[in-house]
Amino acid sequence: MASANSVGTFPTLTTGFPVAVGQPPAAAGLTAETLYDKCMALARNLWWSWHPEVIKLFSDIDPIRWRQLDHSPIALLSTFTPDELETRALELVLQSRINQAYRRLKEYMSERPTWACTNTGVLGSKPVAYFSLEFGIHESVPIYSGGLGVLSGDHVKSASGLGVPMVAVGLFYDQGYFKQHLDADGFQQEEYIDTKVENLPMEPALGPDGEPVAIEIQTRTGPIRAKVWLIRVGRVPLYLLDSDVDGNSAEDRELTSRLYGGDNRIRIRQELLAGVGGVRALKALGITPGAYHLNEGHLAFATLEVVRECMHEDGLSYDEARRKVAQHTAFTTHTPVPAGHDRFNGTLVEEHLGPLRDELGISYNELMALGRVEVNDQNESFCMTVLGLKMSRRANAVSSLHGYVSRRMWANLWPGRTEEQIPIGHITNGVHIPSWLAWQMHQLYDRHFEPHWIGRMGEAEVWQNIHNIDPGELWETHHALKNLLLAFVRRRVSRQCRRRQESDDAILAAQNLLHPDALTIGFGRRFATYKRADLILRDLDRIAPLLNDPDRPVQIIFSGKAHPADEPGKQLIRTVANLRHDPRFANRVVFVEDYDINVARHLIQGVDVWLNNPRRPLEASGTSGQKAVLNGALNLSVLDGWWAEAYDGVNGFGIGKGTRHVDDAIADDRDAEHLFRVLADEVIPLYYDRDVDGLPRAWIQRMMNSISSLAWRFSAHRMVADYVHQAYLPAAGGTSCDMGMR
Repeated sequence: MASANSVGTFPTLTTGFPVAVGQPPAAAGLTAETLYDKCMALARNLWWSWHPEVIKLFSDIDPIRWRQLDHSPIALLSTFTPDELETRALELVLQSRINQAYRRLKEYMSERPTWACTNTGVLGSKPVAYFSLEFGIHESVPIYSGGLGVLSGDHVKSASGLGVPMVAVGLFYDQGYFKQHLDADGFQQEEYIDTKVENLPMEPALGPDGEPVAIEIQTRTGPIRAKVWLIRVGRVPLYLLDSDVDGNSAEDRELTSRLYGGDNRIRIRQELLAGVGGVRALKALGITPGAYHLNEGHLAFATLEVVRECMHEDGLSYDEARRKVAQHTAFTTHTPVPAGHDRFNGTLVEEHLGPLRDELGISYNELMALGRVEVNDQNESFCMTVLGLKMSRRANAVSSLHGYVSRRMWANLWPGRTEEQIPIGHITNGVHIPSWLAWQMHQLYDRHFEPHWIGRMGEAEVWQNIHNIDPGELWETHHALKNLLLAFVRRRVSRQCRRRQESDDAILAAQNLLHPDALTIGFGRRFATYKRADLILRDLDRIAPLLNDPDRPVQIIFSGKAHPADEPGKQLIRTVANLRHDPRFANRVVFVEDYDINVARHLIQGVDVWLNNPRRPLEASGTSGQKAVLNGALNLSVLDGWWAEAYDGVNGFGIGKGTRHVDDAIADDRDAEHLFRVLADEVIPLYYDRDVDGLPRAWIQRMMNSISSLAWRFSAHRMVADYVHQAYLPAAGGTSCDMGMR
C-alpha cells in the first residue's frame, strides 16, 4: 500500500505548537498560508466530523456560510483567502483552537497503542477490506441514502477509533441520493444535484508508483473503466470508484452518478464495478487484504474476482480457489424483505460476468448456480444474497431476531439441516457514539463520568454513572436540546412554506410551530409501507383529542424519504404531510423535508420519544433508536430488530407482545390499538407526572435506565469488536478468544 494512501498527510509547517490565545500568528512566526493549511488539513480528514469542538471551530469561522454550505468545511474555507482567514481568526481568537485541533488530529493518526494493537493480530499485516455500496459519514459527503449507508459510516468510524486495520471500498455518486421537496399537494418531488468534487475531502488514490489508480472491467459488450478516489475517515482510507472517465460510453460515464437509480441493468453494472472493480482497485493500490467483509449482497461479485486472482497468482483450480476465498470472506445480510435482495436474469449476468466466467473456467450454468437456491432450476434468477452466502464461510444477520428470520429464510440453501444448524449467526448493529451524542450531553457525561470515559464507551460500568447525575441537571440538558430541535424544525418548515410561496400567515405560523413543554415524539426513517409511518394516525378521530389535550398535549415530528419508484411510500408521505391542513393537527403533526444525517441528528438529540413501529419481523435491526438512547430519548417501539433484545420493561416502552399475526391487516389493527393504549396509559401519564419542582421523576429514572442498560451494548465499537473476534480474525487465519459466529 502506498504510504500516501494509508496514513494522513500534513502540510510542512514552519513552527510548532501552540500559539497563545489572542496572539497574532505572525507574531509566533506562523504565516497566513500556514494557518490556512492547518485548517485544510483538518477539513480533509473526516475525523473532524465526530469531534464537536472541531465542528464548532469551523462553524465559528462563519456560522451563516457554514449552514448555507451544508456544513462542508472545505466549501467554507474555499470562500476565504489565507489572509482573510487569518483576519477572521484574529477577530475571533481562533488560532489556539486551530492549533489544538490540528495537533489532536496528528496525535490521533499516530497514536499507539490502540485497542487493535492487542486484539487484531494478523490483520496488522493484511487489513480487512470492507465493501459497501454506500457510506453515510457526514451530510457534507452525500454518498448515502439511509440506514445501510449510515451503518457503514459508523462501522468505518469505529474501526478507525479502535485502530482496526481496515480499508473501505465503495462508489462515488456525483449526484448522490435525491434531495426531497414536497409540492403544494404534499407529493414528494426528487431533485438530483451535481456534487462539487472540489468541496469534498477527496483526492486521487495513488498506487505504489505514485500514479493515480484506474481500473477496467471487460463485459460482453465492452469495457467499463473507473478512476479511484481516496477519502480519509480517521485512520481508515475509503476508496471510491468513479466511472465518469474518458473512454467510457456516455451511458457508463453516468453509471455512478446516482445511488439506487435506474433499472436492473444499471444496478448490475454498479455492483460489478463496486465488487469486481473494488478488488482490482485494491490490487492496483498494492493492498493485500487478509479478510473481505461484504456489507450486503450488492458486493458479492467481489468474491468471484478474488477467486480469479487466486487462480492466476497461485495456480489453484477453480474449486480450490473458491474454497480459499470463502474462508477469507465474511458476509452480512441486512434485510428480511424479499425486495431487498437483488436478482438478475441470466442474460444480464452473462453480459456482465461472461468474460470473468471465461477466466474462471466455468460454464454458464455453473455461474448461475452460484446465485440460485435451486441450482438446477433454469427459471430461477440470479440472487446476489445467495452468491454472498455461498461464497463466504462466515455469514451474519444484524440482530438476534433477524438471525432467526434469516436462517428460516435461507434454510433451503442447506438441505438436510435443521434451522438451528443453518450457518448464519448474528452481530447486532450499533452506532458510533461520538457522531450521535449531542455536545451538551457529552459535556454532562464529562462532568459526572470517569475521566476519559469516551475511551471505554463499550464498557457497561462506565454508563452506570448516569445514575449519579442529578435528575434536574439531566432534564435541563435534555430540555435545552429539545429547544434546539424545535428551533431547527421551525426554520426548516418556514423555508418549506416560502419555497411553496405560501401566505405570510402560513410562514408566521411555521415560525411558531410546536411547544417546548409538550411531549414530543419523533419518527424519522425511510417511508416504506412495512415501516407503517401512519400507524399512530390510523384513527384520526381517536388520536386528535389525545394530541390536543390542553393539560397534556402531544406533538409528532415526521421526516423521511420514499424511494422514487415507491408510489405507496410517497402516498404515505402525502397523507402525513397534508395533516397540516387539518385544524386538529396543524400545530401537532409536522413533516420535515429532506431527511438526512443532519435532520436525523437534530431529531434523535431533541425528541422525548422515538417512535418505531415496523411490521414485525421486517425490521432487521434499526439503529435510529440506539442513537436516541444516547441523548436521553425513550424508545416506543414494536419488539422487532434491536429493540426485541433491548427492551426490559423499564428502559422504554414496547408495542405489542412480540408476536405477529399471519394476516397483515389484523396485525396492523392490533398493533395500532396497542400503540394507542401504551401512549395513552403509560407514556403520556409518565411524562406529565411532575413533582413540586416540575420534574417528571419517574420519566427521568426511565431515561437513566435506558442510557445505563443500552448505550454500551449498542455501540459501534462493540459491534466492530464483535466482527474482529467472530469474523475478521478467523477469516484472516488468526485466532480469537471468542467462540465465533454460528
